[in-house]
Amino acid sequence: MSELTSMMNIGKEMSKKLKSVGISSSGELIQTGAKQAFLKLKESYPQVCLVHLYALEGAIQDRQYNNLSEEKKKELKEFTDFLKT
Repeated sequence: MSELTSMMNIGKEMSKKLKSVGISSSGELIQTGAKQAFLKLKESYPQVCLVHLYALEGAIQDRQYNNLSEEKKKELKEFTDFLKT
């Protein structure tokens, strides 16, 4: 399994946070999925935001987070908005 930092959008800080919530490889992140990984991060790091979710999804799709489709960005934004209610 590859290191998290080998994935696009995942730097050292994000890698440390993911490892602290039990996601320690790229395969585990892909298997967990961006939304579930975000929920795990949100429990331990309440300051994570929509951009972090975009970064996770981008890492899984192997693309820069700002190159996610508008449809995917909308879906992820609706997910975070739902969490706020």
